[in-house]
Amino acid sequence: MWSKRYSPDLTPPWKRSAPVPEVPAEPGLVVEEVTTGFCGAVIRCEKTAQGPTVTLEDRFGKCRVFPMEPRGFLLDGRVVTLVRPLAAPPAAPARTASGSLAVPGARARVARAGRIYVEGRHDAELVERVWGDDLRIEGVVVEYLEGVDDLPSIVRSFAPGPDARLGVLVDHLVPGSKESRIAAEVTGESAHVLVVGHPYVDVWEAVKPASVGIPAWPSVPRGQDWKTGVCRALGWPENTGAAWQRILSGVRSYKDLEPQLLGRVEELIDFVTAG
Repeated sequence: MWSKRYSPDLTPPWKRSAPVPEVPAEPGLVVEEVTTGFCGAVIRCEKTAQGPTVTLEDRFGKCRVFPMEPRGFLLDGRVVTLVRPLAAPPAAPARTASGSLAVPGARARVARAGRIYVEGRHDAELVERVWGDDLRIEGVVVEYLEGVDDLPSIVRSFAPGPDARLGVLVDHLVPGSKESRIAAEVTGESAHVLVVGHPYVDVWEAVKPASVGIPAWPSVPRGQDWKTGVCRALGWPENTGAAWQRILSGVRSYKDLEPQLLGRVEELIDFVTAG
């Protein structure tokens, strides 16, 4: 026994309407309503009890609201169905160069009595590049020492206390070094002083080589000026100031720095702002 299956739509093929494209009704899209011929730019879409509507504004500033019916509009002479535009995904929260959540419009806090000291100008510029926004919000000032030999007298002159903590970042802070002996002397005198450091000969090395465009930081023989030796080994002009600017330009965020420096600076900020 032979049977014939019919499509649910019994309309003859020659009478069926061809499908039309669905177009998101984005603001500014210019369309023409097919029934009235009203032409205008999309101002907004709204959800109502009778269904979604679209508001169009013509070139004279006149606005009209239309239901978003199927096949209800012309776009460049072609029939289309307007649909509500997809909601934009929520924007990811902006972050500072240090990875902290940015605070739009935040004003710098009045400077605290506490301070962070670093060894030299390059250290200070690197800290500013990555943590500058955070430090301004926290009201922490960074100053540089030009070496650590005079650190004990500087600390005594600063007179740290509960409301004026002092954090110090030292280069090449490794066991048995001159820097480690000075750090022990300073921290032994006051509980309101914290001295931390990284293992690198100079803060240059705390920048990841890949961020500078080199395979690795070269080894410089003892007794030779380290920065000059680096420039010589890399084939750079022996101008350490220009070399530093080249290095600093490769630092865009905390991701360009080695973890051994990142953790120490964060530790100092937490210490100075505690309480």
